[in-house]
Formats: sequence, C-alpha cells, structure tokens
Amino acid sequence: MTYSGEVTVGGPADVHELKDLMITKVAVGPMNNNAYLLRCRATDEQLLIDAANDAHTLLGTIGDDGIASVVTTHRHGDHWQALAEVVAATGARTHAGRHDAEGIPVPTDVLIDDGDTIRVGQVELTARHIAGHTPGSVVLVYDDPHGHPHVFTGDCLFPGGVGNTFKDPDAFASLIHDVQTKVFDTLPDETWVYPGHGNDTTLGAERPHLPEWRARGW
Repeated sequence: MTYSGEVTVGGPADVHELKDLMITKVAVGPMNNNAYLLRCRATDEQLLIDAANDAHTLLGTIGDDGIASVVTTHRHGDHWQALAEVVAATGARTHAGRHDAEGIPVPTDVLIDDGDTIRVGQVELTARHIAGHTPGSVVLVYDDPHGHPHVFTGDCLFPGGVGNTFKDPDAFASLIHDVQTKVFDTLPDETWVYPGHGNDTTLGAERPHLPEWRARGW
C-alpha cells in the first residue's frame, strides 16, 4: 500500500511501513491535529507522538499492545487534550521539552533536551530543541539506516512555512534560525516531514522557500 500522509478527522489512519519502524498517522480533534504512533518492528514496542485529542480514537489505534511512552511536541493545549486519559489507560511514560513541561498539565516523566535520544524498542530518535513557536518545542528525527531520514516537527514546520509565532519578531527569528540550522542544514532533501497538522512534505520541497519565509517574517 502507498502511504500518502493525507488523513482526515473521523477517517482511517495511514500507515508508513519502513523496514525497522511502522508509522501510523491519524487526525483527531477540532483543530485537525496529527498524532503519530511509532512501532518498532523488531520488538513491537510503541511510542505515541502527541496525544492531541479523542482518546478513544488514539487508544483504538494503539491497540492491546499499549505504548511504552508518549512524547508531547510542545505545550499548546491542542496537542495534549487526550494525554491524561491515554496515560491513565496505558501507563506510558511521558516526555516533553524541558522548557515546555511546566505548561503541560500532565506531569512529565522525562524532560527532553537538545540532542537527547528517545528509544522505541530498537529504534532511536534524536530530539532537537526548536525555540520560537513555544520556548520548549521539540522535533524528533529518525535517521533510517535503510533509507532517508524522517522528522516529526510538531508545529515548528509545515508545508509552506514555519509555525505561528503570533506576530512576535523575536520568536520568529528564533524559530526560523533553529529550523534552518537544526533541520534544513543537517538533513537531506529526501527527509520526510510529518507535521502537527495537515499533510506531510519533504525538506526538498520546502528548502527553496526559506528566503521567502525570512523576508515575509512568518
């Protein structure tokens, strides 16, 4: 089956099958948030990125095997509405960026710093701290040893631009700097981008527009 990354609230999930990792994308909630379930193919351990909303849908996607951990990409409320219920049902350990954890009402078990490794079974993800959309947003990079990298960007990067910085020029300067230096400058064009809302993209599709984003200031 071909993965498109196009999902809608109430519709079916889409599954990206890699050699070592299965990535299930589902859309939930009134703000059309994306949640991503990562499953290590060697161990069947699972990790959820953003328990955004609709715990019933998320728990159905997780299934009987449960999850070992859940990562919240940032502190905005639309990304953790189902977190308490998912954690209560699964016993998962919670992870969030060090500078955003205090804004998430579910206690954070593991504080994430730039460069930290987060494991799901035998698969390793590298966390990057991206300041600007929020002070402690994190993106997760999976450098697939059998192919191109994959990056889960939360609300830091979308098709067509970086995340909302709410007309704060300093926040925008921080966000565009971190996205360029920690994502675009370190990963190839083939890198697949999984954003917090909407359709997927690649770094190659977005890279030519970086000067345009800087000039417009959003």
